[in-house]
Amino acid sequence: MLSICRFPVLKSAVCVGLCLSYAPLTNAESLFVETESFADPGGWKMDSQFIDEMGSPYLLAHGLGEPVADAVTEVEFPAEGRYHVYARCYNWASPWHKGNGPGAFRISVDGTTLPNVLGESGDSWEWQYAGEADVKSRLTRISLSDLSGFDGRCDALYFTTDKTDLPPVGKDELTAFRRKHGLFPETAEGGDYDLVVVGGGIAGMSAAVSAARLGCKVALLQNRPVLGGNNSSEVRVHLGGALDVGKYPLLGSMQKEFGPSREGNARPAEYYEDKLKLDWISREEGVSLFLNMHVNEVETDSTGIILSVTGQETPTGRRIRFTAPLFADCTGDGTVGYLAGAHYLIGREGRDEYGEPSAPVEGDSMTMGASIQWRSRELQEGEKPGFPEFVYGLAFTDESCRRTDMGEWTWETGMHSDQLGAFEKVRDYGMLVAYSNWSYLVNRLGMYPERKLDWVAYVGGKRESRRLLGDYILKEDDLVKRVNHEDGSFAASWSIDLHFPDPENSRMFPDGAFIASNSHVFIHPYAVPYRCLYSRNIGNLFMAGRDISCTHVALGTVRVMRTTGMMGEVVGMAASLCRRHGVGPRDIYQSYLPQLRELMAAGVACGGLPDNQNYNEGTHLTDDGY
Repeated sequence: MLSICRFPVLKSAVCVGLCLSYAPLTNAESLFVETESFADPGGWKMDSQFIDEMGSPYLLAHGLGEPVADAVTEVEFPAEGRYHVYARCYNWASPWHKGNGPGAFRISVDGTTLPNVLGESGDSWEWQYAGEADVKSRLTRISLSDLSGFDGRCDALYFTTDKTDLPPVGKDELTAFRRKHGLFPETAEGGDYDLVVVGGGIAGMSAAVSAARLGCKVALLQNRPVLGGNNSSEVRVHLGGALDVGKYPLLGSMQKEFGPSREGNARPAEYYEDKLKLDWISREEGVSLFLNMHVNEVETDSTGIILSVTGQETPTGRRIRFTAPLFADCTGDGTVGYLAGAHYLIGREGRDEYGEPSAPVEGDSMTMGASIQWRSRELQEGEKPGFPEFVYGLAFTDESCRRTDMGEWTWETGMHSDQLGAFEKVRDYGMLVAYSNWSYLVNRLGMYPERKLDWVAYVGGKRESRRLLGDYILKEDDLVKRVNHEDGSFAASWSIDLHFPDPENSRMFPDGAFIASNSHVFIHPYAVPYRCLYSRNIGNLFMAGRDISCTHVALGTVRVMRTTGMMGEVVGMAASLCRRHGVGPRDIYQSYLPQLRELMAAGVACGGLPDNQNYNEGTHLTDDGY
């Protein structure tokens, strides 16, 4: 059944299968349509990665050079008549190419295609004019028609009988406009929980289930349609780190219940077993799962205690508030902590700051980058070979091209960019180099005539951004000298694996290296202090994942996903003790550490599971454990 959403704003507007609002700026008749809630997105993807950066989710025509099927919906106009039609869109190749870009699309209204091509000009998110439409029936079908398959994008449509009547352009102004005119519905209550976990990667999944199995009522909020984070079919990074090691070898065993048994990066989607993860979470009675829930608001009291988080349901814009005495930031970006005012680090610390030989002499803002992986496959019967010419500001040569039929973790961008405020550009550059290189191989060198580009990630696989500070900051000495802390918990087993721009690729592309190199400092499994898993200044905030309390160098070993899953289990255990004793995370260290040790020794996994998680590159394991 099609849903009908109504908002009581200045005049009523109705849409079938789409949440929208009628928001007249003048005496004109006007209609504002959010594209992410189209009833039928066709082949367009909803991209919600950049809500905090550009203000909203949007539809993305990610067709790998083949136009995707139309996105279609029906809307009810406030009146019949002639409307001027605008689209908020972006020429995504403009940072590197000054001509028309690759992301062209058109708009159709009631079967009539409007004259102007959109998305191929300009250099920022802006309102572009599509043309005039004669609306002869208030209930009217509208569609977005992709022209290239190369990631055209559209955030919103605006119909107005006055051509001079336009919403604002900038993110902040447009957000205020949306709020003023009811485009964000009133906030609903999502319930009261013992623990709210934000982030549904391996760390967040593990934290939620660990806590639930120990008696907590848990909400798990994930801003994507799938679970697993970088180990999902959207990003396709295999699990790293060792299980069954260290002082508490049962930590991490829970991953045998849901972890994919096959390894490898940039493999076919089925390798990452999204449904297995979803079914696993769904069976946990103590966990309430909220997919497509992007948290972007945190309420605190005068002492810095978090009272609630509010998420935006990305397909509908509906806002939901979740309350709890405890919260876990498993976002990777430290989003909840940042919004709450938690202390954090970002970038690389100088060598003398924490006495780290592997750190640079002077600190800087460089981070490890984000990978946009890709793969090709053999042509199937009846498929035509070839790939469209794709040249948009990145000039390859026989020397500089990468002669390969797939790109995995080494295709890494954004190390010198803002991984938070400029992440759309980081992601776009990753797609640009993948398309440009493949086009050069196919069209210039005549390589791979029997292969077809099969998958290019449009969700970036991040490695590093904010790291929230706890009562202890993990550093290189702890790992290489195996410092014995009384609150040692999960085992870090991966090498200190730090990424940096590949020197040769940097020489060939001085304005934008896209290939990474790395260095390994091998370690013996090491028990990371529990004090790295809660905020030092936000009294009820845990963290698990790549945003825990550590230096840039130490992040090189704790950031892999089996290890982050172990962190999550420890956080869930500590949360259950907080609930039992009515205390905060720091109190577990100060007063209840023996009970936490007992839980870590016992584990929370179902017993008798086969060890299907035994690959662990980047690790030096020994028989002596600690």
